[in-house]
Amino acid sequence: MKKPIEMSCGGSRANAGEAGAQGSLSAPAHRAWGALLRSHAHWTARIERRLEETGVLSLEAYDVLLVLSYAPGGRLRMGELFDVVTLSRSGLTRLVDRLERDGLVRREVCPNDRRSFEAILTDEGEAARAKSWPIYAEIVAGEFARFFPDADATKLAELLERPLQAGA
Repeated sequence: MKKPIEMSCGGSRANAGEAGAQGSLSAPAHRAWGALLRSHAHWTARIERRLEETGVLSLEAYDVLLVLSYAPGGRLRMGELFDVVTLSRSGLTRLVDRLERDGLVRREVCPNDRRSFEAILTDEGEAARAKSWPIYAEIVAGEFARFFPDADATKLAELLERPLQAGA
């Protein structure tokens, strides 16, 4: 297992002796930001590999189908979908193209804005999402959640959600 990288505010060992913040970014905040980025990259790559081995939906596909499953009528404008997933606009468009080809979503012109499209979850898409969930949950539990007892997981979620709830 890799040891966490200790970084100074400047990001290099050469700056390790510098105290305080880089601009208004404190050393603890800089460390937290770096840990968040490294953790996200580590866990998504690791979980994605495991999902590929099982042949179920990718993390990104599952994310899109899950968001659509919670949307009213299972449909969202592409712009609204972009706002809640972790893909670039072009990445989302390519993924929705694939999901549409596979029959998991369909696209329709928005009835009240002919310039926009809605992504709509199909019955096949909901079935694929539901089929993937137990495998997805088992992999996330084994790869990630085992490191965080429920109290720690709750606190971690609260901390990560704080900026989102503040509208940041």
